[in-house]
Amino acid sequence: MKKYHTFTALIGCLFLLAAFLIHHIVLSKELENQTLILQSKIAALSFVAETGNVRLNRSKRVISLIDRYNSSMPLNLKLKIAMEIANASIKYDNLDIHLICATITHESGYKWDPKAVSKKGAMGLMQVMPETAKSLVQFEGIEWTTPAEILFDPVINIRLGSRYLSRLIELYETDGGLAAYNGGGKRAALWLAKNRAKGVLYEETQKFVVAVLSLYEEFRDYN
Repeated sequence: MKKYHTFTALIGCLFLLAAFLIHHIVLSKELENQTLILQSKIAALSFVAETGNVRLNRSKRVISLIDRYNSSMPLNLKLKIAMEIANASIKYDNLDIHLICATITHESGYKWDPKAVSKKGAMGLMQVMPETAKSLVQFEGIEWTTPAEILFDPVINIRLGSRYLSRLIELYETDGGLAAYNGGGKRAALWLAKNRAKGVLYEETQKFVVAVLSLYEEFRDYN
């Protein structure tokens, strides 16, 4: 009888030990999960903070470039434009603020005028054609209204123009993308196929590519 009680007590102890171990394992797993969640949140917050700093620094850089060409632009408008350019440079890996600013500078006739209109009908800072804009607005969740309402809004203009330029650079590289932006994709593709031979691009397009790339280099070195 005594042996039976001893055996029963031993079994009870084993059950208690097993329960303790299981509870410990469960707690350890929960702690591990909570630690992973906490680490993920910290990483996310660090990323947001880092991205915010990048956006701020790039915006400051853009504002300094705007001031070179349109110092009379209202500060609130300048801030909106700078922030949108910074956002585009973060969104698209093949664009940076200097290339976007170089494109805007040349396209707007070195004036950074949000309501610039070319003889061919291209509009706004990045001189986007209305038909091109119509094909792009859906990807940005923008409802098409009128060319003036859409393309004279500098934030929307930059958003559409940056998307378009990024896609063209993806297809034709940087210089080819600029050529396509100005003179069309077919001509740019032919130019690349002929190893960038002279006389393939329209004269206007050739000058455009050279001018924008020159500004791009200048802006990257600008302090």
